[in-house]
Amino acid sequence: MKVKNKLRLGFGFLFAVVLFFGMVSMFYLNQISNNAKVILKDNYESLNYCREMRTVLDENATPLNQPAIDEFNRQLSGEEKNITEPGEKPAVVNLRSAFNNLQKNELLAEKQMRRYLREIEVINMRAIVAKNEKAQASVEDSTLFLGFAGAFTFLALFTFSVNFPGFIINPLQRLQAGIKAISEKNYNERIYFDKDDEFAEVANAFNEMVSRLKEWENSNVSKIVSEKLRIETIIEQMHDAIIGVNEKHEILFINTAAKKVLSLNIDKPEGRLVDEIAQGNDLLSNIIAVDKSNKLFKIVIEGRDSHFQLETREIAVPNLNPDPAQPLNISKKQVGKVYILKNITEFKERDEAKTNFIATISHELKTPISSIKMSLKLMRDNRVGEMNSEQKQLLDHIADDSDRLLKITGELLDLSQVETGNIQLNFVPVAPGQIIDYAVSAVIFQADQKNVKLNVIKNDNLPMLNVDVEKTAWVLVNFLSNALRYSPEKSTITIHVKSIGNEVQFSVTDEGKGIEEQYQKRLFDRYFQVPTDGQNKAGTGLGLAIAKDFIEAQQGEIWVKSAIGEGSTFGFKLPV
Repeated sequence: MKVKNKLRLGFGFLFAVVLFFGMVSMFYLNQISNNAKVILKDNYESLNYCREMRTVLDENATPLNQPAIDEFNRQLSGEEKNITEPGEKPAVVNLRSAFNNLQKNELLAEKQMRRYLREIEVINMRAIVAKNEKAQASVEDSTLFLGFAGAFTFLALFTFSVNFPGFIINPLQRLQAGIKAISEKNYNERIYFDKDDEFAEVANAFNEMVSRLKEWENSNVSKIVSEKLRIETIIEQMHDAIIGVNEKHEILFINTAAKKVLSLNIDKPEGRLVDEIAQGNDLLSNIIAVDKSNKLFKIVIEGRDSHFQLETREIAVPNLNPDPAQPLNISKKQVGKVYILKNITEFKERDEAKTNFIATISHELKTPISSIKMSLKLMRDNRVGEMNSEQKQLLDHIADDSDRLLKITGELLDLSQVETGNIQLNFVPVAPGQIIDYAVSAVIFQADQKNVKLNVIKNDNLPMLNVDVEKTAWVLVNFLSNALRYSPEKSTITIHVKSIGNEVQFSVTDEGKGIEEQYQKRLFDRYFQVPTDGQNKAGTGLGLAIAKDFIEAQQGEIWVKSAIGEGSTFGFKLPV
């Protein structure tokens, strides 16, 4: 039997069981409902009529007035229309007769009416009791039958749920075990089913597949395919974008890096014509149109400009002449081409950075030199006089510009050491306090001019350091100079030195406007300067980068913490 028919029979059986239980339940519930309705309907109304008529008699003295007579007559008429029990009709007729006699002022009429009312109530109460007993018996019978039906339904469904899934799961598990054995290259595995269904057909196809796999495994083709997969794996893992095209202009291979560069969303481009894919991809079209290597491409990847250099390689194989009468032909036959896009973004960025650096240095050197020349020219002017206050001010300007030139020159020398890897460090034992004193003395005059207070917090029992004093102090001076540049007047800069484990930590905290988080990760990059809302940028953007190299060369760690409106803290740690 086919699996489809098995499923139909199984679900048909479930449907029949559920339908049977539902019909039995509806039948008995309907029977219980009808019995309950019989109890609550007619007899209750008769008792209500009798109660109302007795109330009229109790609340009014005989002879009855006209409103009482009308009310009694209305209730009695309702009872006459609601006669449902044996013996109830004679009592109602007698009640009507006694009521008529009461209207004729007969003395015994009221007593007779009360007796007939009580007789009607007794008849209906007995009927209620009898019907209740009948309904109770019906409920018990219904409960019993529903219990049997529910138990039968439960047993049927439980048996079905336990046994029926096995018809489907067992063959699937057998197939799964066979597939697992094949994945472990056990090509002797076979699957057989006695029944004639879809699973048997799948088993036969599986056995045929295993036989073919065994033949293939024993052939030389498997070795060739294995080598092909190895080469494809190597190409896939390369960082450069690589595309291979055969002589028919069909794509032989294309790695993930190439798909990313080309923004190619095709699942399997291998085997398709490269010209067809290039129709919807301008970059690929430009690549295959190039006849020579070393062409540069500028490509935007993830919102960032990236630079690539294209190399093309011809795929050539020996062209062997199969004719034994002819001499062996060992010429090469062109069977395709390989396109390689090398990512040179890093080198391009470095080249651009050097260009920007040279332009910056030229501008920075031109300004102070021009200022020096102008100041010297003014000093030599006889109209100024002999070293008056104006001349002294000009001399001060000359000194400032000279210092600026000296700083830029020093940074260039330090940078040359860093780039060539020739940082010369002179390690000597030194107390952390001496480094602080040296750095503070270097900027104290600048702090006084800006009315900024330098607050030093340090312990007297700090451990000694074995560092390059000059370069370490240079880093601290750089921190203090930056803090003074961006601190408001009459603010405080705090220099904090403390011991943390086997390290000594130096930090400089200012009360400036702070640095946005997006710029903090690039602060120690060379040539990077935080945007200053159109203001002129001072320096070359090399100070923090050189400071980072100095500290890391001494096995230390440099860091920054900042938040907008809360100032900035630059610090570094050095091992004891």
